[in-house]
Amino acid sequence: MPSITKTLGVVVAGLAAVASAMPAHPKLTASQMKIHEYMKRQEAAAAASGLQDVDILQFALTLEWLEASFYQQGFAKFPATDFQALGLSQQQITDLIAIGASEASHVGLLQGAIAQAGVKPVQPCTYEFGFTDAAGMVATALVLENVGVSAYLGGGPLLADKGILSTAASILTIEARHQTALRIAAKTAAAPQPFDTALSPKQVFSLAAPFITSCPDGSNLILTAFPTLTMAGGAAASAVAAGSVLQLQSDAAATAQFCAFTTGGIPGGTSFTPFTAGSGCTVPQGLAGVVYVNLASAGPLTGVLTDDIIVAGPMVMQVS
Repeated sequence: MPSITKTLGVVVAGLAAVASAMPAHPKLTASQMKIHEYMKRQEAAAAASGLQDVDILQFALTLEWLEASFYQQGFAKFPATDFQALGLSQQQITDLIAIGASEASHVGLLQGAIAQAGVKPVQPCTYEFGFTDAAGMVATALVLENVGVSAYLGGGPLLADKGILSTAASILTIEARHQTALRIAAKTAAAPQPFDTALSPKQVFSLAAPFITSCPDGSNLILTAFPTLTMAGGAAASAVAAGSVLQLQSDAAATAQFCAFTTGGIPGGTSFTPFTAGSGCTVPQGLAGVVYVNLASAGPLTGVLTDDIIVAGPMVMQVS
């Protein structure tokens, strides 16, 4: 019987940047100031993309449709006994089912908000999740919930309506609980880093796109995905150690100059290391847990990764 942790490696191969938890003192450290400046730059850059509140809501609904469909399909395919065989307790199985119900509730809430704005909500697409057993479902769920947290963190600052922002924040906190519950079920660290990671809408869509096979007319987003990035030779992107050499492949790799490692707690948000298609790049020190890896055409010393310099990705990687 495959373990959830091992299966995670197979799966991952396929609202502003950092939520501030600073004390009330007026003087900030140098790292905190870098994070603050990064938040402002990310907000300005994303706002320049032309996304309106309703576009962001449609994007969130697209992601919630994917998550709700994922759990619906998974529970229809795998009985409770399959999850028990993985070592999950009855409470963990109950929690997993409740996560699916939460995602369906998020769909209903977002549909109502979009309809009240006078716009037709996007409809569910046709999906291919590729799981063949319960372990694969739990491992994929962990990735999806992590991406969900990053999506709301990155999308929140783009919202002009404070009421909508409050609603999005209420979903974000639940997605974070989902993430923690699944990490515990997968027997990994519940909170491996001090901050969560914000991703741009285009980065999030690039992670969701491989699961989408087709969408109904009128339900396609204005976003397009970045070129796909994977480990070379079919290697797993799990339990990668800091300091190791990472071999990556993408159709767009020839134009890349840097590997970009985005995760919570890094000043600016991203750490860059030089990349060449032949020799790969080195995984920097100080990373832990889920890390988003992109290929980039530049490696700003500020640690700011923007859509205009992303060449391919993101790829989800687990750093040990």
